[in-house]
Amino acid sequence: MIEATNLTKRYGHRLAVDDLSFTVRPGVVTGFLGPNGAGKSTTMRMILGLDRPTAGSVTVNGRPYAAHRQPLREAGALLDARAVHPGRSAYHHLLALAQSNGLPRRRVHEVIEVAGLRDVARQRAGRFSLGMGQRLGLATALLGDPRTLILDEPLNGLDTEGIRGVRSLLRDFAADGRTVFVSSHLMNEMAMTAEHLVVIAEGRLIADTGLDQFIGSATSLEEAFMTLTGGAS
Repeated sequence: MIEATNLTKRYGHRLAVDDLSFTVRPGVVTGFLGPNGAGKSTTMRMILGLDRPTAGSVTVNGRPYAAHRQPLREAGALLDARAVHPGRSAYHHLLALAQSNGLPRRRVHEVIEVAGLRDVARQRAGRFSLGMGQRLGLATALLGDPRTLILDEPLNGLDTEGIRGVRSLLRDFAADGRTVFVSSHLMNEMAMTAEHLVVIAEGRLIADTGLDQFIGSATSLEEAFMTLTGGAS
């Protein structure tokens, strides 16, 4: 579970996240929807302790993420698929993370299979396409077999097969009673992936509701998104 309370982030005079409160519960795929620049990535960085809130607080499974003794087992994250040493192979990137977190080597092989990286596991990550980089990021997020997944635009660059595979994985992950929080700026994508939505615009909460309720009063998904974000795109 992720619980954000009055979460606020200011960079100088710019307010990136504005008094944001929401709860991401286990057992459902929760979409984090908003236009580019709405504050989604900043919020996710605060959840993971990569940015310090100006005000408010956020916990993952009852504690700040950094306070967990084995954080990779609590939450796996994909925020930036390019955050990998370009000269290191996918296999050795995952192996280094596993060894530094007390995870068995077999887990590296398992996530390579799940993410569809078997044929490129020994290639340098710096040569990967965007889609392959996303697959490696997903494998990294899954490495600790975590209770919570936090994924920022994970479908970018994936082919149709890859998109279907990730959607299926997220649904199975949630069906296992775990927490899934996945962001996108595309309403149509959220309609295919999520069951519950947290919607923000200009750093503020616009809606926290089920997908069906969100779109129920609109004639189209895009109209629903445009209405609730005040026409932002």
